[in-house]
Amino acid sequence: MGLKAIDIDRAAAFYKNLLGAMPIAVFNPPGFAFFDLAGVRLFLDVNSANTVVYLEVPDVRTQIEVWRAAGIKVSSEPHVVFPDPDGLFDTPGNEWLAFIEDSEGNQIGLMSREATS
Repeated sequence: MGLKAIDIDRAAAFYKNLLGAMPIAVFNPPGFAFFDLAGVRLFLDVNSANTVVYLEVPDVRTQIEVWRAAGIKVSSEPHVVFPDPDGLFDTPGNEWLAFIEDSEGNQIGLMSREATS
């Protein structure tokens, strides 16, 4: 299953700008585009339903401001979603999360971890 792309060219341009990378391939028709995310393939498809994808970024609060300034719609402001003082999932710290909306109405969760001393 892929991310919904109502307009494959518009969606490919959005992700090209968001990720700072060219698509691996765009096939139109039938309406597919692929991006390489460090060995994980992001698939955009005109026949998919809207969905959510999560991306790790170095600092959610900083990245949200960069993308907001670029005109990307922020759906949910940065917030701590999981305080992890004991380091259950990584070094002790807080898991931060925020959401943006892509050009096709899909939600993109942005996650980062801020270590505590």
